[in-house]
Amino acid sequence: MSAVMTQWQDPRPGQRGPGAGIELSGRAAGQEQVLTPAALEFLADLHRRFEPARQARLAARRERQAFFDAGGLPGFRADTAAIRAGHWRVAPLPTALLDRRVEITGPVDPKMVINALNSGAKVYMADFEDSTAPTWANLIAGQRALAAAVAGTLEFTAPDTGKRYALKPFEQQAVLMVRPRGWHLDEKHLRVDGAAVSGGLFDLGLFAFHNAAALAAKDRGPYFYLPKLQSMEEAQLWNDALEHIERELELEPGSIKVTVLIETLPAVFEMDEILHALRSRIAGLNCGRWDYVFSYLKTFRTHRDKILPERGQVTMTQPFLRAYSELLIQTCHKRGAHAMGGMAAQIPINGDEAANEAALAKVRADKLREVTAGHDGTWVAHPALIPLAMHIFDERMPTPHQQHVLREDVLVIAEDLIKPSFGTITRAGFEGNVEVCVRYLAAWLDGSGCVPIHWLMEDAATAEIARTQLWQWLHAPSLFLDDGTPVDFALLERALIGLPSRFADRAALPGGAKLDEAIAMLDELTHAPTLAEFLTLPAYERID
Repeated sequence: MSAVMTQWQDPRPGQRGPGAGIELSGRAAGQEQVLTPAALEFLADLHRRFEPARQARLAARRERQAFFDAGGLPGFRADTAAIRAGHWRVAPLPTALLDRRVEITGPVDPKMVINALNSGAKVYMADFEDSTAPTWANLIAGQRALAAAVAGTLEFTAPDTGKRYALKPFEQQAVLMVRPRGWHLDEKHLRVDGAAVSGGLFDLGLFAFHNAAALAAKDRGPYFYLPKLQSMEEAQLWNDALEHIERELELEPGSIKVTVLIETLPAVFEMDEILHALRSRIAGLNCGRWDYVFSYLKTFRTHRDKILPERGQVTMTQPFLRAYSELLIQTCHKRGAHAMGGMAAQIPINGDEAANEAALAKVRADKLREVTAGHDGTWVAHPALIPLAMHIFDERMPTPHQQHVLREDVLVIAEDLIKPSFGTITRAGFEGNVEVCVRYLAAWLDGSGCVPIHWLMEDAATAEIARTQLWQWLHAPSLFLDDGTPVDFALLERALIGLPSRFADRAALPGGAKLDEAIAMLDELTHAPTLAEFLTLPAYERID
């Protein structure tokens, strides 16, 4: 697929005309239906209004991380103490968002959109972020699929089997929520006045432009999940952008509703403040636990006393994760918002009944923990887990939600949220991180952002844990596996060299053709003297 560049020229010298300063590169099927001149002007206006503030927020992130790198620790803000102590609540929730006991998430390809909306879950989070590799073709196809879903016309026929997929009647569908990319990501295929636009504003703005009126007419929003926030100021920036979108699209003020993922360590110290900044439109907070573990690792990348054990030992029963979950429930319910639980990434293990039952037992225990703690709903990655999760929440939560569970017994201080986990690093854990990171990265470079590996649905968040742990382990002095083997670059080299031989058929792997490129990239990232902020930033330069 060859890239093309289109630039609308100003027909009136000295004046800004329609399309002036807008450069669009790339070509994908049907993009003319999505990127109409009016839609491009709408996105360009969003960019010009909010790009300076976005860059200021990203600069503030870098400044805060420099403080952490110098040995500083996160904590609750003194300048916002009045917000935390105040007696205020968020706006009432719309009917469609009162009961969210089971939500399914996944990418935005047509088959996934149909299956998720038909799945029996209460909500489907259509994901342009961690489970979608942002190739131009994927983004355009996702926008087209969602627009057709909103219109009720989406159909898909599998090219290999001829099986036809179609939507159930609207009243039987899950409520649609859309997750755009985070503030840190650009959309390089659309430039305005010479600068790439925000990936998040591109995803959210384009979806809203085409679908907001139709969803509002059905009392379905539009509704969004907002990822990767680190501060109340970043939440306020989203609120400012959403208020502007409502005005431009002639929507009722506050009709765009959002749920914020608390998936960064800095954000957990500002949950009240984030709710307050979005109080006219926020429906809840979500425990984005995999990204939260990644953020903990990244925040403390230079702190030798905050190194975590291998990923399999960092569960929600670890003290710092339990404190995070319980504080989120307490904070949300105090303010009249939902407290959503985290992802169950397991997928069915066909052909091994014992292994499948062991995996399902972990899901049961996790969902039982969530509903007992007071969560109002939970996430699953595979439709087969919906009945199990639904049964547990139906049995323990007969009401649409449990905001009445105030968790006044919870007393969390700053130190509770940053306690390290104690455990070990096994050879299998080290090599597992190498495999997950390489295989996910290979698939991502090949256009797939959601990859089944060893019966878990891996996305960018879990790959980031693997990559960040490897970097931190390798750059920490005197670290050893549980068998006494030094954790050093020789260990990494042996794991990387031996990895291809573990795959009987490389061509059968998602992204198998990109395996060597992914190995080289992981080698480069782990050797770098400074931890890269996000795996997807350098990887994005290698696609399209």
